[in-house]
Amino acid sequence: MRTAVITGGAAGLGLDVARRLSEAGYRIGLFDLGAERVASAAAQLPNAVGIEADVTSPEQVAAAFSAFGETPDLLVNNAGIVRFGAMEEQSFQDYMDVVNVNLLGSCFCAKTIAPAMIERGSGHIINFTSINGIHPAPGVGLYGPTKAAMANMTQAMAIEWGPKGIRVNAIAPGMIDAGMSKPIFENPKVRAVRGGGVPLRCLGEAADIAEAVLFLDSEGAKYISGHELVVDGGVSISVMAHLPRE
Repeated sequence: MRTAVITGGAAGLGLDVARRLSEAGYRIGLFDLGAERVASAAAQLPNAVGIEADVTSPEQVAAAFSAFGETPDLLVNNAGIVRFGAMEEQSFQDYMDVVNVNLLGSCFCAKTIAPAMIERGSGHIINFTSINGIHPAPGVGLYGPTKAAMANMTQAMAIEWGPKGIRVNAIAPGMIDAGMSKPIFENPKVRAVRGGGVPLRCLGEAADIAEAVLFLDSEGAKYISGHELVVDGGVSISVMAHLPRE
């Protein structure tokens, strides 16, 4: 049985990914905030355990991996936050919170488990980036910059740890009707405008990201490392489509 740890796994997109991996036969570890919340999420899945952990705390991350009881085959760094508002109006604490959770939290989790993966000679890490890290969006503070940094971090980890048996990849979701974006798409006007702006003319679903995780962790993707898989219906390459000649 393959094993996977998903950070931010107690709700939203993280729980959707965990559910799909569980269906595929993985033993799952859900790392997230709130002991009762995490336990409740894990109870929804067979072969799952919920472990309370703040990814910004190296000590809590180390304790969580110890509580999981084995070195996972796959680590999915999904935990992330966004602070909305103009950059000049956000607080310094907003800036630090986003960097600490999105970038450093992912670094801490990867660094903590990498030595055990190296000792075993195998492992796979998938970092969740974003199309905001490819094309910045206004009003989301340092969210995009942290995701761009995570993409570079993915490549750095891949070239350093690849010779030691660890693959490292990233998935960049686009306009996905799940997780942190779900409340945004509850507005019918926003949903229509954003969905209509995607070349495939629809929003993505949680299943699209979960299947991407499953593919990257499959035997069919064993030679893929250091790659950022963009799952966005083509929106991030569609600038010229919105600038017609006539």
